[in-house]
Amino acid sequence: MGLVGWIVVGFVAGALARAVTGGGWNLGCLGTIVVGVVGGLIGGALFNAAGDNGIGDFGLRSMFVAFVGAVVLLALVGLVSGRGVRGRRRY
Repeated sequence: MGLVGWIVVGFVAGALARAVTGGGWNLGCLGTIVVGVVGGLIGGALFNAAGDNGIGDFGLRSMFVAFVGAVVLLALVGLVSGRGVRGRRRY
């Protein structure tokens, strides 16, 4: 998958992960892409550790792997930063 493919997968996966975790993340487009791309790396490592293939060609499976990794990333960042997941917004 080329650079443009990683950007598209990263943006879609990051946006879906932000919606699912609901932590009130104000990341913007670039931050969403970074979360998705890093999530793709994390998801690929998790899927490889489970004995499955990580991210391959551009497609729905790659978006799903990146989405899973992005959710894990945002959940861990939320736990470490005290934001939690869903409903624990501090004003």
